[in-house]
Amino acid sequence: MPMGTAVNIYETGLDKNAANFAQLTPLSFIERAASVYPRREAVVYGAVRRTWAETYARTRQLADALIKRGMGPGDTVSVVAGNIPEMFEAHFGVPMSGAVLNTINTRLDAEAIAFILVHAEAKVVIVDPEFSEVTDRAIKMTGRSMLVVDILDPTFKGGRRVGGITYDELLAEGSPDAGWRQPADEWAAISLNYTSGTTGDPKGVVYHHRGAFLNAAGNIITWGMPAHPRYLWTLPMFHCNGWCFPWTIAAASGTALCLRAVRAEPIYELIKTEKADHFCGAPIVLNMLANAPAPLKEGINHKVKVMTAGAAPPAAVIENMERLGFEVTHVYGLTETYGPSVVCAWHDEWNVLDASEKARLKARQGVRNTMLDGLMVANPLTMEPCPSDGVTIGEIFMRGNNVMRGYLKNPSSTDKSFDGGWFHSGDLGVMHPDGYIEIKDRSKDIIISGGENISSIEVEDVLYKHPAVMEAAVVARPDEKWGETPCAFVMLKDGAETTEDEIMEFCRSHMAKFKAPRTIVFGPLPKTSTGKIQKFLLREQARSLGA
Repeated sequence: MPMGTAVNIYETGLDKNAANFAQLTPLSFIERAASVYPRREAVVYGAVRRTWAETYARTRQLADALIKRGMGPGDTVSVVAGNIPEMFEAHFGVPMSGAVLNTINTRLDAEAIAFILVHAEAKVVIVDPEFSEVTDRAIKMTGRSMLVVDILDPTFKGGRRVGGITYDELLAEGSPDAGWRQPADEWAAISLNYTSGTTGDPKGVVYHHRGAFLNAAGNIITWGMPAHPRYLWTLPMFHCNGWCFPWTIAAASGTALCLRAVRAEPIYELIKTEKADHFCGAPIVLNMLANAPAPLKEGINHKVKVMTAGAAPPAAVIENMERLGFEVTHVYGLTETYGPSVVCAWHDEWNVLDASEKARLKARQGVRNTMLDGLMVANPLTMEPCPSDGVTIGEIFMRGNNVMRGYLKNPSSTDKSFDGGWFHSGDLGVMHPDGYIEIKDRSKDIIISGGENISSIEVEDVLYKHPAVMEAAVVARPDEKWGETPCAFVMLKDGAETTEDEIMEFCRSHMAKFKAPRTIVFGPLPKTSTGKIQKFLLREQARSLGA
């Protein structure tokens, strides 16, 4: 028999069976945590302190109650809540019923929430009292019948009952010993997350069990997380399912330190009293912490690791946090990639560099994480990779298991985003000679002035170095001569004073003069609930200034 035509001996009698194969699901993490560490703390929220055994029992009750209410595969359960224990439990209990978890941005208006509830065909809505008013208006707008479940949170003063049953009453309908539904296929949907929708209706991003499992485990590897981390919830759980960290905490048998309000005082308090050693947040959160009053920063006697992503963090923000003793890891991703899928992996030889140079390197987005299969910067029309010269700008592309299944009920957008066998991020960046990518801008944020491309991120990085600047964002302003020029929106630190001319001169002395902003607007910057500056609003304001 010719070589190459023989039967593959590894495909004969070596089939999948119940003993050697299981569908991947992050739900297995909580079952293990409760089995191995039943008495370890799982959730802390004010006076609430629950073990993994107690938390697992509550998630099984939730799953069983939803099943008894008719929920199962193909059904959507929406949650409008802050970072409270019920939100954490929903990440397990809802998919344990076979249903899909839809966590909704708590800063959306009633119209946007109503759109999501209709588009997702939600059958159950679990509501935090803080968001009862807006959710009630949204539900009424839908004209649909759904089970509305009220969370009763004694720590929150305000809100009102809008549903016919409380969360605890729903749990009482289920058994803490009930079995739960394993996914028949790891490709089955586990959650539904909506993009911001700043240029139209938001798109529903569908995650699968396999991707959630791998990204949750990848968080541990990427961050070098030890067993039993004490994780502080500063990142909204509604945002990309908290970057998959509810499942990560279960995998590491850690403790979820819940936090309703993201302010400097409670964050520093929980770091000190509860020994929080890990938290995630947008650069704007880090900037808030770095500029907090000095007494709040005192008394931290243990290592705290911070993961940041969102808008590209200015190097100055990273440098300020590390001077306080926090260890910052910069990651990058999108809703479509389960949150972070790229990490600025650190090299020991960089330890000898000065603080500013370290911060500059850490401000780069980096390389693919352990679970991402492919990452490249390429020409979006030809899909040809750009040279690794740190100069040539192209679009950032990813592919692998931690890329979404696609957009719900939107095949055209799904096909477009996967054209060429890669996920199109819409972010523009460069590939450095060492293989690290660096974002230069969103495709819609690049400023083209007199035919020259200006990275708004590069200008922002200089603005953050100014001693009076607390926050900054740069967008294009129409210009009759140049087409566009950079317009900087700046919020100063408390008590700081400066002028438009002084800031423009500062920028001209730290970068090519044509890149310096021609307009400075002082005042607070609009932000999303995850701390991202809403540049679309600033672009509208810049256009209103005229050419």
